[in-house]
Amino acid sequence: MTEVRETKLPGVGVRHEFTAEDGIDVAVIVHHDGRREMVAYDNDDPDACHSLVSLSEPDSKTLGQLLGISPVTENVTDIRQMIEGLALDWTQVSADSEAAGLPIGHGEFRTKTGASIVAVIRNDVPVPSPEADFVLAGGDVVVAVGPTDGLTTLRSMLGG
Repeated sequence: MTEVRETKLPGVGVRHEFTAEDGIDVAVIVHHDGRREMVAYDNDDPDACHSLVSLSEPDSKTLGQLLGISPVTENVTDIRQMIEGLALDWTQVSADSEAAGLPIGHGEFRTKTGASIVAVIRNDVPVPSPEADFVLAGGDVVVAVGPTDGLTTLRSMLGG
């Protein structure tokens, strides 16, 4: 199997890249909001690349199934980075979530889950350390830190 190199892109997501059999470097950037972007690098200038396609998370899953990837395979967006009992997770606030339209403090998320919301990404713009009066909206991507079970509960509360 071809070696895949992984690079974390703070505030963006993770880039997975490999060198194809024809020598072209290809990458898939998995954004925190679930979008995937496929890029190819220029052979003459390895720092230059161009986007081949950008897919939503559902479209990415459809393409994966068409390419023969098992739907049982764990999604990259569900992988949590474990650090001594803590995990870091991203989840999208669904438009029909009870949390949409309410300030973070009203949800009492940390009290109920043990997980802290450390950032919110709205329209690809990160809001680090949002205050308790920050109002969540459908489509926001919440970045949270806490115990794995607490993050699972938080994901349910946000409708992710």
